[in-house]
Amino acid sequence: MVLGEAAHGISGGTIIYQLLMFIILLALLRKFAWQPLMNIMKQREEHIANEIDQAEKRRQEAEKLLEEQRELMKQSRQEAQALIENARKLAEEQKEQIVASARAEAERVKEAAKKEIEREKEQAMAALREQVASLSVLIASKVIEKELTEQDQRKLIEAYIKDVQEAGGAR
Repeated sequence: MVLGEAAHGISGGTIIYQLLMFIILLALLRKFAWQPLMNIMKQREEHIANEIDQAEKRRQEAEKLLEEQRELMKQSRQEAQALIENARKLAEEQKEQIVASARAEAERVKEAAKKEIEREKEQAMAALREQVASLSVLIASKVIEKELTEQDQRKLIEAYIKDVQEAGGAR
């Protein structure tokens, strides 16, 4: 039988020995290769899961920052618009103040000119009265010096009126 077993190349002891060696090999592989390999795979899986979580957190933070930036831009635009509007209002108010000031100044100059004209007119009238008074005294003295005929009186009055008109025109 040994010969028969040898012919077949398999013996019961060899099978048990190979089976036992296989189990030992599996145990050794499990302890020294499989367990460390599984630990490495588990660590790798945890590392990848952590990376994914961190990437998700970064994405959420980026979205939050983007939203904040958009809100800040919106506020900045509103503030800029408000500043522009305030500047326009201020410019309009200054324009109105300048126009009002210019009108008031023009009115003041106009009133001053009217007063100056009135003063000049009063001076001219006073000078005219003075001349009339002088001419009246002159005429009265001439009348007293000689008696005038009616025709002489008319000539004298016409000359007096002519002098007054010339004196008024000269001013």
